[in-house]
Amino acid sequence: MGTKITKHKIMETKTHYRKVAKSDHLGTPDLEDMTEQGHDLIFTISYVNQEYGAKVAGKKIDANIAYFKDSKIKPLVLNATNSKVIRGFASSPFVEDWKGLVIQLYLDASVMMKGEKVGGVRIRPIQPVVKKVLPMFTESNFEKAKEAGASLELIKGIYTITDEISVKYAEYVK
Repeated sequence: MGTKITKHKIMETKTHYRKVAKSDHLGTPDLEDMTEQGHDLIFTISYVNQEYGAKVAGKKIDANIAYFKDSKIKPLVLNATNSKVIRGFASSPFVEDWKGLVIQLYLDASVMMKGEKVGGVRIRPIQPVVKKVLPMFTESNFEKAKEAGASLELIKGIYTITDEISVKYAEYVK
């Protein structure tokens, strides 16, 4: 247990009881930590492997395992429920077609295993919309934009542009 100091208050951090059993795969304690840290739990699948004899929670199993573009995120073992959600997003049952999909994870306290509520990681059934981040329009872009006859409206559709740079560009093209 430790103390985390934020701008507005002191927060006590706690350790999940499952954290002691280190896992190579994404699980409830990982999501709880990410949620505490303010992570939005939206990830892009890099690829999905069908793995035979994969060691998961101390047992060897055959499983579909999703790996994420953010290599700091542990891979996720895809159970039947989560696989059905991804299948719907991809409109395909083939794991090779699942790469590049954006998913949002959440903790579902109602997940049952062997007749007992144990909680688990689920994929939200509604695919998140990820806003495309436009590059910044800077003074280094002025000459090419001027040569192309680009108006400020056209530039705003392709770049993020500050009010200050907008004014400077307008003066530059005069």
